[in-house]
Amino acid sequence: RISVLGVRIDNLTRRQVIELIEEAIRRQNGTLTKIFIVNAHTLNLAAADSTYRDTLNSGDLVLADGTGVRWAAKLRGVRIAENMVGTDLVPLLFQTTANRDYSYFLLGSDATTIGLAADYARREFPGWKQAGYHHGYMSEDSVAATIEAINAARPDLLLVGMGNPIQEKWIARYASQLTVPVCMGIGGLFDYWAGNVSRAPAWLRQMGHEWIWRLFQQPRLKAHRYLVGNPAFLWRVLRDGQSS
Repeated sequence: RISVLGVRIDNLTRRQVIELIEEAIRRQNGTLTKIFIVNAHTLNLAAADSTYRDTLNSGDLVLADGTGVRWAAKLRGVRIAENMVGTDLVPLLFQTTANRDYSYFLLGSDATTIGLAADYARREFPGWKQAGYHHGYMSEDSVAATIEAINAARPDLLLVGMGNPIQEKWIARYASQLTVPVCMGIGGLFDYWAGNVSRAPAWLRQMGHEWIWRLFQQPRLKAHRYLVGNPAFLWRVLRDGQSS
């Protein structure tokens, strides 16, 4: 593991992560494996909120996504093995472990988006069974019923897409009530699957600058996160390096 702004990150390849996920599914010992994916935005939030930082550090696997995290690791003399963006990792997981009688449950987004995302997943990943799906707009009163429905469906993998920091806090808060082997926070994946946003061209993704494409598509939503957040992250990393 490496540490960036106080968050411990596992430096693994996608293949290693998939093997660890499958091991956790096969164990079926009542223990929940929590997987979080962090990028510059996530780490900015963690730097400003120690409680959220502790939540991220409670993850069994904390994976690095984005050029900012790679740059921060490089300053510490560490090369990040592979980028762990969920939009690539989850499909690769489904494809690599297809037809092994595994199942998943989708949780997050609004009712329309999650329905479209569920339709997409059924079409694209027939080697996994869809155990169910539910939107992420739950009141305190409805959370218990939703968790009961998830547990009754007995998925091997729960994908939670509520955005940062909500999804990680939700997973940590209700981990003890979930009887699921693996739970992963996947950010905006359901928006891609539902067709609300599109992936960046392959050449831009390979450069590690998919954020530019997201900014172009959703300027009002993403301007502050990227145009203010990215420089703030770099400043924090440089300051942290000077003080260590």
